Amino acid sequence: MRTKARETLFKILFSSQFAAPDEGFRRGMYRAGELNEDDVRYCDRVLSLIKEHNEDISAIIDGKSLAFPEARLFPADKSVLYIAIAEILYCDDVPDKVAASEAANIAARYSSEKSASFVSGILASVIADKNKG
Repeated sequence: MRTKARETLFKILFSSQFAAPDEGFRRGMYRAGELNEDDVRYCDRVLSLIKEHNEDISAIIDGKSLAFPEARLFPADKSVLYIAIAEILYCDDVPDKVAASEAANIAARYSSEKSASFVSGILASVIADKNKG
């Protein structure tokens, strides 16, 4: 399971909304999360995908989150959505249901009371659109 890796990714993305984390910060988070080499490669890959597809992911969130534009989302919800959407759309080795379930669990742990269902709803729609295509 990549639960620790996803949680570490979440913390990195969350903190990046307040200050630009540097390489040392990221490596420190990997050590603090006690990630193995495979987890570090996975995290680096997902961070790279998020950077590469940032505008697309933002547009998807804006299109799916009718009540709140992406810029107004809780930073925790936004962070977890970026991770899960990157996994769903760009990581063939991650099952969609796993990405959505892990995202809902992180949202439930780190965000508001209603965040898990909000995140699940958006990700269910992303998965449905992917499966149509």
